[in-house]
Amino acid sequence: MELKISTMAEWAAKGESPEFLFWVGCAGSFDDRHKKVTRAFCEILQSLEISFAVLGTEESCTGDPARRSGNEFLFQMQAMSNIEVLNMYGVKKIVTACPHCFNTLKNEYPELGGNYEVIHHSQLLADLLAAGKIQLKEEEKEAVAFHDSCYLGRGNGIYEAPRDIIQGLKKELKELKSCRTKGLCCGAGGAQVFKEPEEGSIDIQTKRSQEIIDSGVQKVALACPFCMVMIQDGLNKHGKDKEIQVVDLAELVQQTMM
Repeated sequence: MELKISTMAEWAAKGESPEFLFWVGCAGSFDDRHKKVTRAFCEILQSLEISFAVLGTEESCTGDPARRSGNEFLFQMQAMSNIEVLNMYGVKKIVTACPHCFNTLKNEYPELGGNYEVIHHSQLLADLLAAGKIQLKEEEKEAVAFHDSCYLGRGNGIYEAPRDIIQGLKKELKELKSCRTKGLCCGAGGAQVFKEPEEGSIDIQTKRSQEIIDSGVQKVALACPFCMVMIQDGLNKHGKDKEIQVVDLAELVQQTMM
């Protein structure tokens, strides 16, 4: 399926605005694995005829890694540059598949003049499922574990939408030992994904992956590009990468759509 996604500049040239700006994020743009998530989500939106656009080359990093690593000056430079572009296009609603982008756009941009309705893609997909807009194939029931992202769960209190998706797809939801408010971090937050871990008895992603293995599932769903990198790494270290499939919620929805 060929994707033809319009930019905000193209919409503006027609004097129109889409319902959503899809904030792709650095991982969704450049990481080979998460590009597949970006594509899956866009294909879902297009199949449901939901109007959306991207910024394309006008999109820059939200500044989350800079702020988390202590470079406040760089964060504010990146944020204010993005806000200028978003406000120029009169953006009202933003959807993103990255909890880090979600948290920054929603909670940290307002203090710099960027006020938008920001939703995570799990929230939009859950709403579309609940409204009956996503038609499902008949599939054998399978057990799916869900890994709570820190920035989505404990950071923003979004626990139900991802679970509503899994159950709405007629899957058996398997809760991990550490879940919801007691979820276990993948080890990538706070800009840790860009550095080597400190010394310790076990890497956090290895410990988290063991909980996934112990759950007995063959598929784990998540909703964060950082988590995808770390959980896959943990499963690789356990030698379980061929036995347990790691998928984003958008991919899970697409796999089950008619």
